[in-house]
Amino acid sequence: MANDKHDSTNEPLDRRRFLGKAAAAATVSLVACGDAGEGGPAVQTNPRVQWRLASSFPPNLDALYGASERLSERVAALTEGRFTIRPYPAGEIVPAFEVMDAAQQGTVQVGHSASYYFTGKNPVLAFDTGVPFGLTSRQQMAWLNVGGGQELMQEVFSDFGIVIFPGGNTGAQMGGWFKREVNSAAGLRGLKMRIPGLGGEVMDRLGVTVQNLAGGEIYPALERGVIDATEWVGPYDDEKLEFHRAARFYYYPGWWEPGPSMSFYVNRTAWDSLPSVYQEAFRAATVWAGYATQLIYDAQNPAALKRLVDGGVQLRRFSDDILVAAHTAARAIQEENAAANASYRKVYDAWKIFRDQSFSWFGTAEQAFAEFAFTRTG
Repeated sequence: MANDKHDSTNEPLDRRRFLGKAAAAATVSLVACGDAGEGGPAVQTNPRVQWRLASSFPPNLDALYGASERLSERVAALTEGRFTIRPYPAGEIVPAFEVMDAAQQGTVQVGHSASYYFTGKNPVLAFDTGVPFGLTSRQQMAWLNVGGGQELMQEVFSDFGIVIFPGGNTGAQMGGWFKREVNSAAGLRGLKMRIPGLGGEVMDRLGVTVQNLAGGEIYPALERGVIDATEWVGPYDDEKLEFHRAARFYYYPGWWEPGPSMSFYVNRTAWDSLPSVYQEAFRAATVWAGYATQLIYDAQNPAALKRLVDGGVQLRRFSDDILVAAHTAARAIQEENAAANASYRKVYDAWKIFRDQSFSWFGTAEQAFAEFAFTRTG
């Protein structure tokens, strides 16, 4: 799926419908740079444009890094190869945690990353990815795309000269890999753990020594004992990164990332220089590239988890004691940030209204179904 090369005219009906207006606009507009119809040869009215994309993810992760490849392939298909984007994995142009800077400065025209990596620039950037005990993947994408979240986040990113587009979601993540069992909040103290974003701030308040490492750096640190624990995404990615070879206890849920979304960062000057038809093609391509990311995880995580458990990995649920302590700390940090930062307060207040309403709805029909059905298989 990460290398989807199907012609758009042969896509399943549901996928064409999902692309919706953006794809339709791109297809209609492409008449201007394609076939002139009866009465004359094809006339190319739009220029050839070549962009570079820097990703924060390693190339062996076909769901995350693959989103950049899917974007590139779809843009090229929609523009008949006149607008091309070449993706580069973390470290080839810039390190993983400098992707936003690269897009802001114009080193590349596009970046693909998780915005909570960059909360040192402004803590409100966490909401573009997700926050502890926040929205699930469906809720997060609904907030961004329909509930006003995208507009709020774009106001923040405008300060950095960046235009943002949703770039995929992993779904609910696991709680990570631990070399020893952790049965209580007190047991977290002194632990060395790789965990970014607001989740890392929460762990810090619970006595954890927090580190932020790029994906390719995690396994060596875990194996050598530089860290005692790490989180990443879930079974499909974690198995590829071989964390189970360095730690045997696999905790859930990833309360800090119940539905984290990635983003594409486009340099504002580069975006404004694009012909409108290319802008529409890019918008349509981000929809498919992001949509496919979670499809891959939802399809591959179940089998990957079974392989890990069959191979001896020990599943553990975080204790209620840990969850309560983390929830309390997370809310305290958010309130402190809101009191100190006007842009944070603006996003936080709007987000809370959406969260409360969404939790009320999902906690009715969907939760009742899940509590009954998910424990009954066969």
